Amino acid sequence: MNVEDNIVTIQTQLSKTTSVKVKCKNARSFVEVSLGSLSDPIALTAEDGQKLAEGVRTARGQQIPLVCFINSTGAPPEAGIEALHGWGNAAQEITASSGVIPIIFCVKETALAGPALLLGLADFVIMVKDSYSYVSGPRMVQEFTGVPIDPETLGGTTKHAQMSGLASFVADDLHTANDIISELLTLLPSNSSSAPQVNITNDPRNRILHDIENLIPETKTGSYDIRHIIEKVVDDEILTEIRKDWATNMITGLATLNGYTVGLVANQPQSLAGTLDIAASQKGARFVNFCDAFNIPIITFVDTPGFQPGKDLEWRGMIRHGAQLAFAYANATIPRICVTIRKSYGGAYIVMDSKYMGNDLALAWPSAEIAVMGAKGAIEILHRKASQSQREQLESDYENRLLNPYMAAERGSVDLIIHPETTRIEISAALDFLITKREKLQKRLHGNTPL
Repeated sequence: MNVEDNIVTIQTQLSKTTSVKVKCKNARSFVEVSLGSLSDPIALTAEDGQKLAEGVRTARGQQIPLVCFINSTGAPPEAGIEALHGWGNAAQEITASSGVIPIIFCVKETALAGPALLLGLADFVIMVKDSYSYVSGPRMVQEFTGVPIDPETLGGTTKHAQMSGLASFVADDLHTANDIISELLTLLPSNSSSAPQVNITNDPRNRILHDIENLIPETKTGSYDIRHIIEKVVDDEILTEIRKDWATNMITGLATLNGYTVGLVANQPQSLAGTLDIAASQKGARFVNFCDAFNIPIITFVDTPGFQPGKDLEWRGMIRHGAQLAFAYANATIPRICVTIRKSYGGAYIVMDSKYMGNDLALAWPSAEIAVMGAKGAIEILHRKASQSQREQLESDYENRLLNPYMAAERGSVDLIIHPETTRIEISAALDFLITKREKLQKRLHGNTPL
């Protein structure tokens, strides 16, 4: 997996610390840029910035992925404005390449100050364990806040994996980071004009998922790990999860189905009951946008009781950030298949790729509950003066009448109610049909994303 061949240097090194090469790994060509060695972080000079910019232009010109290894302390104070121009040009080139070629950054030890912002432009960021990244360092933070802080607490791998969502993956060492890069290159297309990546698999497309429905707890409020369902559906039960430690109430990842690379988005009932909050909405929206840019079909697994309530969330912009997920799905032109496993209530039903958001196929298990809200909440609003025994009866009637997928199917919100054991078969058949899907895009510069 790590065997490299056909290594061609495309430019003589301008310095001992920066190199740009075209490489081939697993029969996939890519441009590799290395800024600083593993144990030798560099101050990013103007020449280094221009070198990175040239590497990005090369990748975009050849329509192949960009992989950048960075170990930089930022622009040296004595370098003057030219150093800022260097990484500014690099940022411009990376932005121009966004959505054109996959962009992968790996932090070997440090990525500080201005160059740290480049990580925010990448599609995937791999941070080697014990590395760190921040825009303003500990000394500046202490000067402005009066609170002492160390680099690890400020911008270590744990913080970026769990708190900021910057780290797509955390690797134990550089060898493991290279393995992750190899896996991504195997799954991703070379550019936005390429067809979805196809990998060889011996996993039969008509595999029955025996007893998969038993993964769902009998109680309506019981939690379970949605990964177990996803892994049973995809090829060889292999899921490459992205940002797994951030916004854990939402799962995003890549896998293959019938050999086709697919993107997976799913609510995670094991965390916050699968409710949607700001971080989950951002995580899902960013991933849907990426898949749409690179022709990767999306399969969405839904089990959410709605948006997480709370004044702090509302004050921090739950409306805007929740709209990001709706905006991403509504804009996506790739094949989209939605599978409702259990709960799908209210606004969360809409933004999780519902039928009226334009998905291509809406499937539901018999256990699916598609409604404005759950029975308890509905009865508290509709019959607030009822006695406890009356409420119990009313809740039971509400569940029997509305909390099932058949009512949604009658109204066209669900295309097909399937047996859980045939989920892989149904999705595989739909994917074969939809893989050549093409939509005519509206003529405009771009939409105004609710950032």
